[in-house]
Amino acid sequence: METVRVLLISTYDLGRQPLGLASPAAWLRNEGIEVDCVDTSRDTLSDGQISEAGLIAFYLPMHTATRLAAPLITRVGRVNPSARLAAYGLYAPLNGSWLGEQGVTVLGADAEADLVTLARRQLPTSNSQLPRAGNSRLQFLTPDRAKLPPLARYAALQMPDGTRRVVGSTDATRGCKHLCRHCPIVPVYGGTFRAIPIDVVMSDVRAQVAAGAEHISFGDPDFFNGPTHARRLVEAVAKEVPRLTYDVTIKIEHILRHADMLGLLRDTGCLVITSAVESVDDNVLAKLQKGHTRADFIDAVGLCRQAGVTLAPTFVPFTPWTTIDGYVDLLEQLDALELAEGVAPIQLAIRLLVTAESKLLELPDVRGLVDPFDAQSLTFPWRHPEPRVDELQRAVMQVVGGASHASRGDTFDRILALAKGSEDRPARAKGATPPYMTEGWYCCAEPGPEQLDLM
Repeated sequence: METVRVLLISTYDLGRQPLGLASPAAWLRNEGIEVDCVDTSRDTLSDGQISEAGLIAFYLPMHTATRLAAPLITRVGRVNPSARLAAYGLYAPLNGSWLGEQGVTVLGADAEADLVTLARRQLPTSNSQLPRAGNSRLQFLTPDRAKLPPLARYAALQMPDGTRRVVGSTDATRGCKHLCRHCPIVPVYGGTFRAIPIDVVMSDVRAQVAAGAEHISFGDPDFFNGPTHARRLVEAVAKEVPRLTYDVTIKIEHILRHADMLGLLRDTGCLVITSAVESVDDNVLAKLQKGHTRADFIDAVGLCRQAGVTLAPTFVPFTPWTTIDGYVDLLEQLDALELAEGVAPIQLAIRLLVTAESKLLELPDVRGLVDPFDAQSLTFPWRHPEPRVDELQRAVMQVVGGASHASRGDTFDRILALAKGSEDRPARAKGATPPYMTEGWYCCAEPGPEQLDLM
């Protein structure tokens, strides 16, 4: 049976060693297929690597990665016009029409088996889109990270004492059972998720610890989608590698519902819980179908503090429903909760992303606001009805972009003064900065060139 040499390319994955290369690489190598992996956020992609491949597949887990892949797709097609091009990951099916126009075969988010089939030249030569959530019978294999850049070259965990920890990353589940309207997972997985067997996750964790990992970042959209699975996993991690720390992402509603598990997370090494709070405006939260309220967020902050686990909230503060007063209210609420040092500055500048097939387009006020789909930005561009809000977002982004060496607290103070239209900085006690990743975290943002430059 004829096979081809495969080249897997990742352009950006939140500063992490890309699991989206390691997992399909394991499948391909297990079938005796030669595969190279290039993470262009860390290494240069050479023309030689492009020329040697018969199948070149781009991993597109997020919007920024897709934007960065666009010029590479053009380059690859020019250097090796005989190669078959493919794309997989969440943003491949979301951008299926655009990718098809570039001559790219669109795979689903769970693409391991399809990549093997494609490498064996068994899939149709047309660029028709394949199933989105992949094969429900997919048998998970331990990811093969052998040819990826070492973990020390990726984002580290900055500790309050000034030290840094080498970070590995993996997933315990795929998909998500929630239906947040702005989330790219929803149109791909449709409210479904699947647990990855604990022995597979543990094997991946074990290999990364052997490669130097001192901390593991679990990339699941919601670590508590399967709370029993989560419990068994963290207990297994703590038993085998008791000095290892980790972080997870959990929805606010699940922090409240499973508050009795917060102590277990702390005792098994969890340092940080990231939660996509998005807003403190209950109207905006309802539009986004977040499943929590402002009061829920405040309660979650208290529960995490009581348990001794840092809550790192993320936001999409600039939406079509944002007002200047509402933005100031967000900042003042974060200040009141003593979270000024706990929020990455970029989270105060993010603008809502409206992608192809976004569930946001279900809302009449969004449909009436957006411009036609723009192939360059891969979004439906929108402008706020009140121009001052867009002006403020751009000004905040400039503050964030110029504050790479400033403390989080100082940057927060500058943003708050800007939003209030005052040059006076607020007088407040500076709290300690909790553990945080050294590379910015993006989700549901509309990145212009200035945001791409911040990474």
